[in-house]
Amino acid sequence: MNPTPPITRSGLPNAVVVGAGGLGMAIARRMAQQHRVILADIDETLALRQAAALVDEGGEALAVHCDVTDAASIARLAGIVDENGGFHALVHVAGLSIAAGDFGAILKVNLRGPALVAASLLPLASPGSCAVLISSMAAHLSQPDALARQILSEPTRPDLTDLLAEHLGPDGATPAAAYALSKSGLLMLARHKAAEWGQRGARIVSLSPGMIATPMGRGAYAESPNKARMFARSPLQREGAMHEIADAVEFLISPRAAFISGTDLLVDGGLSAALTSP
Repeated sequence: MNPTPPITRSGLPNAVVVGAGGLGMAIARRMAQQHRVILADIDETLALRQAAALVDEGGEALAVHCDVTDAASIARLAGIVDENGGFHALVHVAGLSIAAGDFGAILKVNLRGPALVAASLLPLASPGSCAVLISSMAAHLSQPDALARQILSEPTRPDLTDLLAEHLGPDGATPAAAYALSKSGLLMLARHKAAEWGQRGARIVSLSPGMIATPMGRGAYAESPNKARMFARSPLQREGAMHEIADAVEFLISPRAAFISGTDLLVDGGLSAALTSP
């Protein structure tokens, strides 16, 4: 028997979506078909506007300001989720691209933030709840060395970025390195925390999109010639669509995926396979 998710006073279970940008909204719209969406973002004005759009489209949504680099802000989000009946789904989408931050900022937003959010919301999980951490194909294209993996295994530690920067040295502590490490860390986080979530009858997974047509990624081809070269090797010769990532998230939080936890779902059209195969 599949567990029944906690029901809010409105009659719908809650889906917490962290990140109100393009991909976050594609996922939020899908969640809104069967959930009340608690939409969190560091940009409160954006969160309010996007939540209002969900309501205009017939859904139920609540906007929350949340800075995932700030423990007090995350605690406030957890308090609001608690007050509103817990959650059935947590989808952490918010993150910085290589061009959007420095080494420390990318690690704090892309890894430490999701780890803190997952830890804060875990006590509110119930049988059937599922957390989905949006990672990246980048996590499948490089492997951190042993010491980096050891540091990444404790992603909530306050000195995470300092330790990794010291390990890599000034030449190695680049935004590109931070991005790859942060996304690898999300895969490790889901794997390491599966047992803890399982104690509550809940699941935690990561999802690694490949090249997806998003507003954030649209300008990356001009900024990164390497991205254009990678796209040329895509087996399907196209970018993925945001609704295809929403499809995958919808599956992962559903009873059809009730035996899937502690692992990653790679949704990249076969590109990582093409890039890493002889």
